[in-house]
Amino acid sequence: MKKTLCFVLLISGFCFATTVSAQDYKTALGVRLSSSSAMVNNSISLKHFLNEKTAVEALFSFGDPLALGALVEMHKPLGTSGIQWFYGGGGYIAFVKTYNTTKAKDETDVNFGAQGVIGMDYKFANIPLNLSLDWKPELNIVGDINFEPAAIGFTARFTFGK
Repeated sequence: MKKTLCFVLLISGFCFATTVSAQDYKTALGVRLSSSSAMVNNSISLKHFLNEKTAVEALFSFGDPLALGALVEMHKPLGTSGIQWFYGGGGYIAFVKTYNTTKAKDETDVNFGAQGVIGMDYKFANIPLNLSLDWKPELNIVGDINFEPAAIGFTARFTFGK
């Protein structure tokens, strides 16, 4: 965690020395890998910009739990073309497989929760590739109340349009 924070601060320092630009893509589709067992962990990511500063991101996590999350993200340029930082929040629904010992059968528990996000986003200039590093804590509200603070994610996406 300390190494990630140092890396983000170092990149941020370099970026403030150059000019500012808007986002460099309209829509992106890819894979998000997560460092923790959050409800919405390893997933397929679809990000779409509504305008230059606001994006919506849908996350589909397959496996156990099966989850669908949605985030609204505010993007701010960091100075260098292609690099932005972002923050936002949203919610999710997850379906967790459990074993009921009383009934001696498998069941599916439904969980609802809130999630926040803060991170950095980079779009390569000459290829349709976007990379993102983020922190996405989750608060499960319905089903099993718990908080997952350690969800660091890395996303690689193929970009479309501008």
